Amino acid sequence: MNNNINQFQPENLENFGWSPFFHEHFQKLNIPDTVPARVVSESKNSFQVYSEYGVLAAGIAGKMRHNNEAENTYPAVGDWVAIKPLVGEKKAIIYAVLPRKSKFSRKTAGERTAEQIVSANVDTVFIVSGLDGGRNLKLRRIERYLTLGWNSGAIPVLVLNKVDLCLDAEKLVQSVEDIAPGTAIHAVSAKEGTGMDALKTYFSRGITVAFLGSSGSGKSTLINFMLGEEKQETGEVRADNRMGRHTTTMRELIQLPSGGIMIDTPGMREIQLWGEEDGLQGAFEDIEKLAGKCRFSDCTHNAEPGCTVRTAIEQGELDLARLESYRKLQKELNYLSAREEQSTRLYEKQKWKKVAKWVKEIQNRP
Repeated sequence: MNNNINQFQPENLENFGWSPFFHEHFQKLNIPDTVPARVVSESKNSFQVYSEYGVLAAGIAGKMRHNNEAENTYPAVGDWVAIKPLVGEKKAIIYAVLPRKSKFSRKTAGERTAEQIVSANVDTVFIVSGLDGGRNLKLRRIERYLTLGWNSGAIPVLVLNKVDLCLDAEKLVQSVEDIAPGTAIHAVSAKEGTGMDALKTYFSRGITVAFLGSSGSGKSTLINFMLGEEKQETGEVRADNRMGRHTTTMRELIQLPSGGIMIDTPGMREIQLWGEEDGLQGAFEDIEKLAGKCRFSDCTHNAEPGCTVRTAIEQGELDLARLESYRKLQKELNYLSAREEQSTRLYEKQKWKKVAKWVKEIQNRP
């Protein structure tokens, strides 16, 4: 092992978000000859990590790969990991993922009930929507993003891009404000630079901001503006539905020259929720507060007497469509929780069945 590894100084990684939180957990791991590194990009279980030795190509250790099926131990972009650099090569082996301060997760696409971690250790989530019409500014879609954002442990911020293409931006911004109480909202134009100074205030040394949103919302253009260069490829949106072509094909971490870190993600066609049954408190704080004042604790907000939620709807203080969205997402989270519990029980049953078979084989040996 290279002796320089023993002289590793964690403070050199502070620009990439290294902090006492991660240092403490790295020390507890106590894996010999390892150093910390942050995952910069991932593609088909091959990783690029940033360490004191620069960017290294990294693979997963055998034991970690074996345990992943049950424990979802694979790293995501933004994770801090313990690596062993390979002597004389720009490569490393990942042995462990450090505990996360936050993680942006969704259910994997399709029928399988499993968590997909989109990005980790994010401080702020920029949820980007376009003001140029089409599918980009669907309020119900924004509510889903906000639910995932609040559940992540990061702070969600709504970025309404392409204000230069909108004839009635003030009205649209108000409609978003109505469904996002307590969430910062910025109407900007990355193309013209309008409102971008406000976004720059979210970036500072060691702070990580993730960009999330549909294709065509302008995430790559926003990132290019922050970088001051055309690093991210951009594409024109389709005229029929205002949806863009996927110019970002992988998640990656990008460091700003002025300080701060960005995580770009591909546009999401399918936003599958992932979280706890009570995970709507952040995105639907207004409804949660009203429901807390209902006469009955198990009020369904249909026809019960003393329902403050129905009263708010009747008085025009709450949109019925927002309540229906709340119910839909609540039902989805409840179903997801039940499916996850069932999957866990099935895994445990299969595991102990294998153990019992192994024990029986040992007992039957001559």
